[in-house]
Parts: sequence; C-alpha cells; structure tokens
Amino acid sequence: MAAVFLVMLYEYSPLFYIVVVFTCFVVTTGLVLGWFGWDVPVILRNSEETQVSTRVFKKQMRQVKNPFGLEITNPSSASITTGITLTTDCLEDSLLTCYWGCSVQKLYDALQKHVYCFRISTPQALEDALYSEYLYQEQYFIKKDSKEEIYCRLPRDNKIEDFGTVPTSRYPLVALLTLADEDDREIYDIISVVSVIHIPDRTYKLSCRILYQYLLLAQGQFHDLKQLFMSANNNFTPSNCSSSEEKNTGRSLLEKMRLSKSEVEPSENSQDCVVCQNGTVNWVLLPCRHTCLCDGCMKYFQQCPICRQFLQESFALCSQKEQDKDKLKTL
Repeated sequence: MAAVFLVMLYEYSPLFYIVVVFTCFVVTTGLVLGWFGWDVPVILRNSEETQVSTRVFKKQMRQVKNPFGLEITNPSSASITTGITLTTDCLEDSLLTCYWGCSVQKLYDALQKHVYCFRISTPQALEDALYSEYLYQEQYFIKKDSKEEIYCRLPRDNKIEDFGTVPTSRYPLVALLTLADEDDREIYDIISVVSVIHIPDRTYKLSCRILYQYLLLAQGQFHDLKQLFMSANNNFTPSNCSSSEEKNTGRSLLEKMRLSKSEVEPSENSQDCVVCQNGTVNWVLLPCRHTCLCDGCMKYFQQCPICRQFLQESFALCSQKEQDKDKLKTL
C-alpha cells in the first residue's frame, strides 16, 4: 500500500524525486563531516579531530622522595673473586647490608612478606624473612650525603667461584639500603631499597649490572624501579650540558626523579624534545618507557616517535608549576 502511494505521489508531483535526492545528499554530507557525532574514516578528518578522539590516557602519579641512591663503580672490574665497589648517595644516615649468594625464591618470598606480614624496614627484618638463606653478610654505615665508595667482597678464605649454571638458584649479591634512624622512617614513604646485582663468575660471564631494584614503601607495597630511556645520543647528566642554564635544568630533573647515571639510558641533548628540538623533555611514554616529548608535542602523538609502539599511558616528570620554579631559579 505504501509503495503504491509513493508511485502515485511521484507521478503527480515531479518535485518529489528532487526532494528525495536532496535529502540523501544532505544526510550523506552530514555523515562524512561528522554532523551527527558518528565515527567516520580517519582519512576524512583533520589532525586535531583525530587527536581528540584518540587521546592517550594520562597516568595519575604520586610524587615521593627516595632517600636512597646506589650505583656500581667500575662495573667492568667487578667479579666474584675480586669483589665489587658500590657508591651510595643517601639523604639520611643509612645502613648498607650486602647478602652474598642470596636465595632467589627466599628473596621473593620476603618481598611478599613485606606486603602481607611485616614491614622490611631494618636489616634484621629482611634476614628473618630470608631465613638466613644466604652465604655471607656484611654491613656498612652510610653517612648522610657522603657519596661513599664501599668495597664489598666475599672472605678471602671462601672458595666460591660461581653460583652454578643458569638459571641459578642464588643471586650473586643482594644489597639492602635502610634508614639508620628510626625517626627518619616516619618521614619518608620509601623505607628501604632492595637491589639485585649480577656479578660475573666463572660460569656466567654477563657483565656486572643492577638487575632489579625494589622500592619498599611504609604502607606495605613494593615497586620495581624501571629504567627510563632518554631521547638522543649522549649522557643526560649536568656535566655534559653546554651552558649553566642547561646544567641547572638537567641537575634539577635528575634530582626530582632521584635517578643516578646508571638509571638513565645515555643520550645527547636528551633534554630536548625529539620532535620540535626546542621544548624540554617532560613526558614518559608507556609501555616503552621512552622519555622524548615536551608538553607541547605530547598531545599530537598516539605512537612513540622513536619505536612506533602504540601508547597505553603516559605521565609527566614535572608539573607545570615545578617547571616554572626551575626557570625562575635559573634567571
């Protein structure tokens, strides 16, 4: 019945065809230009509309101060037989406790005990959690802001030359940094740092390095400290910056992140954005952990400009207020 009505309407009204064609044209145009809010192929949209519809989620971060710093001095000379030299940089008086030949399984059991049983804020607490599953222990007192070099090694009469074939059941060295003063543990969220260090031996000759670092919080959590990859081809350290302003900016950024040289991948002019080559790098891209974009360029990317991996999350190293304070300090 409806079809008969439309045929009759068309026969008696030639304008009906024109109205139908015009209506179809308007609807098609609206769909293409997005008048109705429906998605259309990205190729038909400009870059600003694409950026809005595919915005990368910004991870909510909480800034905490890490009172501990630890790095390996001359890692190429370290071995099981000759020992290792560690450099500490702590904001408060601390204790460095080294556990040689620590059981892998007992260490991870100890980290779980920090979450569910008791807080590992002292060397004795970790020793209790490990059930003494290590071969040798040594302890050193670290003075505040001293940047001491600590030489650690197994006893000379110890005949250990390796810890077995890979995968081994023991880590060569586990270093624990804790606050020496009990009152200081009430000030900081991070109460201890566990560093797992590989030292080459007769069987496994991988170069000396820090394999893992775990930050233990007073609230009962622990976090794996990850390396950030900066943007270009030289060291992102104040000593390699050309001007005094660049030195202050680089030093300030490292202090805020509490990163040592070993925790930042080498890069040249890495404080410059890889896109505009002008803004200061401020954004960490996840999951690739490349740190290569400034505030102005970050909003235009859904893929990492270095490795092309799609971004899941991102977070800023410094807030805008902190950047403005740093600029005022350098003036």
